[in-house]
Amino acid sequence: MTKSDHLSKLLAATRPWLADGGLETSMIYHEGFDLPGFAAYPLLDDARGRAALTRYYAGYVDLAARAGTGFFCDTATWRANSAWMARLGHSDVAGVNTRAVAFAQELRDAYETPLMPVLINGAVGPSGDGYVIEEALSAPAAEEVHSAQVQALAEAGVDLVTAVTMTYPSEAIGVVRAAQAAGVPVAVSFTVETDGRLPNGQGIGGAIAEVDISTDGAPVYYMVNCAHPDHFSSALSGGWLKRIGGLRANASRMSHAELDVSEVLDDGDPAEYGRLHAAMMPLLPNLKVLGGCCGTDHRHLGAVGACCLSAEAA
Repeated sequence: MTKSDHLSKLLAATRPWLADGGLETSMIYHEGFDLPGFAAYPLLDDARGRAALTRYYAGYVDLAARAGTGFFCDTATWRANSAWMARLGHSDVAGVNTRAVAFAQELRDAYETPLMPVLINGAVGPSGDGYVIEEALSAPAAEEVHSAQVQALAEAGVDLVTAVTMTYPSEAIGVVRAAQAAGVPVAVSFTVETDGRLPNGQGIGGAIAEVDISTDGAPVYYMVNCAHPDHFSSALSGGWLKRIGGLRANASRMSHAELDVSEVLDDGDPAEYGRLHAAMMPLLPNLKVLGGCCGTDHRHLGAVGACCLSAEAA
């Protein structure tokens, strides 16, 4: 299949595809790695790290196969933009992102079947924190920060790039414009707080409208991420719901401020996590991707598969 085949298959699917969970929290709390800056990309250059990543993704591939869906495979590049790599003492943006895509392509070659296509999504994280707005970038400044990573991901052959944990619209607009310049499809995922609003106080619908107006509706779809389902389910009302194509919720009900200072992993209740997703699905007619964010692992996505995607659930 070509790149466009994978994205077109996702968009044409009658049921959402499963994605992975909280990569960084899994590597830290379940695999014992120290990830400075919460960056997972250094694991790609370490034999133990690559083995852990392979185990991690293989478990989610198995869940997707059991659910009878495709697998939405994120690259380990959430922190691999020029701003974060500079903070971490690294400079080879193109090389890191190219290696991350190559690793994902190896996974696709190993696990893809005619019944389980594997889409490779280039994960693009914020220039700052994923919870707090440290410095709000203008759209042109954000495009400059993210263009090297987006271009590298596009040239390496991703099917899609997704701006993940965006905390305000102008940075998302910059990523979308970088993707347009690189000629690669793009999606946008917003972080929300316990009140269902972005960290800048904006509602999800308003943020989507701002990005759509500024980019002529370029994003393939939007996602909500990095909050417990209880934090945003009550906000799921309005015409903008038709633009929501994915959910990547946290396991914990803690606020972002509480999670930042917590020294233990709050993995919540995986069974409840699945049930809460099932309750939201009727509100989201164009849902295409179900994955997890901080604190989630194979148990949470297994519950999502059982509650939302299994033959019994259907």
